[in-house]
Amino acid sequence: MSSYLLIIKTELPAAISEFLNGDHSRSWYLDGQILLLIICIGIVFPLALLPKIGFLGYTSSLSFFFMVFFALVVIIKKWSIPCPLTLNYREECFQISNGTDDCKPKLFHFAKESAYAIPTMAFSFLCHTSILPICCELQSPSKKRMQNVTNTAIALSFLIYFISALFGYLTFYDKVESELLQSYSKYLPHDVVVMTVKLCILFAVLLTVPLIHFPARKALMMMFFSNFPFSWIYHFSITLALNIVIVLLAIYVPDIRNVFGVVGASTSTCLIFIFPGLFYLKLSREDFLSWKKLGAFVLLILGILVGNFSLALIIFDWINK
Repeated sequence: MSSYLLIIKTELPAAISEFLNGDHSRSWYLDGQILLLIICIGIVFPLALLPKIGFLGYTSSLSFFFMVFFALVVIIKKWSIPCPLTLNYREECFQISNGTDDCKPKLFHFAKESAYAIPTMAFSFLCHTSILPICCELQSPSKKRMQNVTNTAIALSFLIYFISALFGYLTFYDKVESELLQSYSKYLPHDVVVMTVKLCILFAVLLTVPLIHFPARKALMMMFFSNFPFSWIYHFSITLALNIVIVLLAIYVPDIRNVFGVVGASTSTCLIFIFPGLFYLKLSREDFLSWKKLGAFVLLILGILVGNFSLALIIFDWINK
């Protein structure tokens, strides 16, 4: 939740400033911390107070359509930005690429920044925390219906991510920024479509926070108040406490890449690779040499290796800096 709010704090002032003319640098509406507090009090907290996760299905649908719009713009802008890339500066154009060699796609490229790539991808598909609450609120919940929901959600997310990443790379090649929208702002300053997409994406990110908040609050209530009947006092208090913590983290953490990298390398690899493998090995009664148990064991080992290797590289990168 803090990582998403950190995106809001960093990107929303820049998105608003692109719509303005003149110097507004000292204005309150361009202060990321003030905007973050207003948004959390006015939008995140009221949505997080909702008692059932099903109510957030409407906001999730809206977020998905924003992401589809983003992917379509990335595809269209592929043919709006020429390669070699040129950078507009004070109405003069400067070529910043060496030539056509920089416009040839590479199938693989490894660098020290690659340590952030796999954890970030793992973080992108981290929907596990919402699975149980969603399953409980399905009409006639069953394993088959929940599997269909999961397959549809993962497939649609992968499609949007893949299209955006592919056409974003084919637009900027090795000059692509760590945040794709920053690349468009750099080479297409004050483009109305790009500015609109930025606001849509930020709104989609914002609507994701209450969705993740629900299982976090549910887990705390089950741990500490499971023997008590539902109480709006407990409900309100835990919601408020969680929101205060995530806002403080979002205010004081300086770099989004550090958050995605560390969270992806630790909790994301546990939830996506390590825990599923462990659970299957523990619960299944099949022979250990069966294909499914061997697959679970491979998934477990892969998660441990990927998580530790990525986390070690990230820490090494911090030390070098």
